[in-house]
Amino acid sequence: MLRLDHLCKNFGGLPALSDVSFTVPKGKVTALIGPNGAGKSTLINCITGVLPATSGSVLFKGHEIVNLASHKISALGISRTFQNLRLFPRLSVLDNVMTGLTCEGGHSMIMAMLRLPYLRHRERQLKLRSLEALDYFDLSDKIYWPAEILAYGDKKRVELARAIVGKPDLLLLDEPVAGLNGEETAAVGDQLKLLRRAGHTLMLVEHDMDLVMEIADQVVVLDSGRCIATGTADEVRRNPLVLEAYLGRMEATA
Repeated sequence: MLRLDHLCKNFGGLPALSDVSFTVPKGKVTALIGPNGAGKSTLINCITGVLPATSGSVLFKGHEIVNLASHKISALGISRTFQNLRLFPRLSVLDNVMTGLTCEGGHSMIMAMLRLPYLRHRERQLKLRSLEALDYFDLSDKIYWPAEILAYGDKKRVELARAIVGKPDLLLLDEPVAGLNGEETAAVGDQLKLLRRAGHTLMLVEHDMDLVMEIADQVVVLDSGRCIATGTADEVRRNPLVLEAYLGRMEATA
């Protein structure tokens, strides 16, 4: 589904990503882990066009997407969430989710002004898809609430609903359970398992190692901008480089 070859990103000459290469298999969950500052969010931003890569290649379904504009990458079938919530606080929950369908809304100003039957029918279809996504994350009772009044856990689920509403081929999740309590984390974990069983391809950045070890088919480990290990959860768990760079530190502070 996705292939990274020798991807590099520098900030003012300082490397944030150095020669990162790995693949994301179709229909599987790939977890991207590593200490704070390892380059995980930078990697997601380079894949989705938020940041330009300095060098290297990103192939999505065999097509080069490195340094394409974000909206073009989204239209190809890649959706994402952000480490920090990016909701529109004064819009309703439903309208926030419908923004995830912007690429399918059409581009004709004349059609929008005339309110032709085709456009009205399309808007109804997009609204129905948004309602289905909200129901999937148990948010149907809050569709008309302003996003700003939601609890933090509900805001995270709204962002997840917005990410899946366009039925992307690849879903990139940047710390989907950060800030959630144990019950909320378990609920999101169950929903991610359902997405995997439905055949979705996911790549997630996550610090919750229990969640990673439970749902990930493949784990990629970054440290100081370099890929130091790739394998199954059990293989990564036993890797001495990973224990030194990440898992050992986490256990020591737990």
